[in-house]
Amino acid sequence: MTSPTVTNERAGTEQGDVRWQGINHLALVTPDMDATVRFYSGLLGAQVVTTIATPEFRHYFFEFGPQCTVAFFEYRNESIDYFEKPAGVFDSRAPHFDHLSLNLPDEASLLALRRRLLQAGCQVTEVIDHGIIHSVYFTDPGGISLEASWWVRDPTDGPVDFDDQGFFADPDPVPALAELQRSPSALR
Repeated sequence: MTSPTVTNERAGTEQGDVRWQGINHLALVTPDMDATVRFYSGLLGAQVVTTIATPEFRHYFFEFGPQCTVAFFEYRNESIDYFEKPAGVFDSRAPHFDHLSLNLPDEASLLALRRRLLQAGCQVTEVIDHGIIHSVYFTDPGGISLEASWWVRDPTDGPVDFDDQGFFADPDPVPALAELQRSPSALR
């Protein structure tokens, strides 16, 4: 299997380049759609914007920004084992997914969400300072690890600066990143 070509849209565009506009949706699985709607719409305030249903599943989409949704499948007649793991802690039962981070505009919004979660009886961490982002961590009713974050320094708000140690702190980057650091169009 060959590695796909990586294109960095902000490094310059060429005819035929992919021009991303964010994440359309992330599709997750829930064992209980009613509890999911109550949590994401009722507690977090994310509006349900569309639903799909077949005899095999329900698929509900929650808006987290313009054209940005998180969607859940609830498979009918299937039993799903409840599984919960903390964010940032490896567990071999979930090797491909760690957590979902939802973006907030500022520290005040982060603190307001934390208070709201605590008032609803949810376990939520203190605010964690990651340098470029501040975050809190909590879990949804289906066991999915969530993070709410705001960018203290937004890495998407200007040209990429590979020399900025605040954004590029890996002292031993993978070969593909090292190539991009030498030449932003190296992988095209």
